[in-house]
Amino acid sequence: MSDQEFPGWHGTTIIGVRKGGQVVVAGDGQVSLGQTVIKGTARKVRRLSPGGHEVVCGFAGSTADAFTLLERLEAKLEATPGQLARASVELAKDWRTDKYLQKLEAMLIVTDGRDLLVITGAGDVLEPEHDVAAIGSGGNFALAAARAMMDSDKDAETVARDAMAIAADICVYTNGRLTVESIDG
Repeated sequence: MSDQEFPGWHGTTIIGVRKGGQVVVAGDGQVSLGQTVIKGTARKVRRLSPGGHEVVCGFAGSTADAFTLLERLEAKLEATPGQLARASVELAKDWRTDKYLQKLEAMLIVTDGRDLLVITGAGDVLEPEHDVAAIGSGGNFALAAARAMMDSDKDAETVARDAMAIAADICVYTNGRLTVESIDG
């Protein structure tokens, strides 16, 4: 089957929200192949504890690729304990320059409670403006919804959950079965 005939994996919405001394990362559970939902309860948000320093990660894209990147990130974090930004830059450098890693199709949102970062295969490590980051097929919907709620009295988790609910109502590749992890800043 050629690449044009293969429908490809679609979907995922991941959001990171920093507010009131807390950072929350939430992700939906839907995995789709073309127009078919393959699974509705996938866990795309995980907690890592390399060297005793907790990090919360959410991923969008190919699952196998994302797990490869999470393993690499964990190794970078073990080499630079408590330095998420440095470990993320090192991962992004490897991802950009290593011929094997260059083929990986995923994006990550990572946080240690202090930093909230988006890591891409283009070599980017981005700290989002307005304390909200979102990736995946419904990412722009979730991002817009969360940004609209940031000045409200809602806490970080409520903003993330409400933004994900809006994204799930709009994006056919996003469902409302969430995995939510929080970490204090």
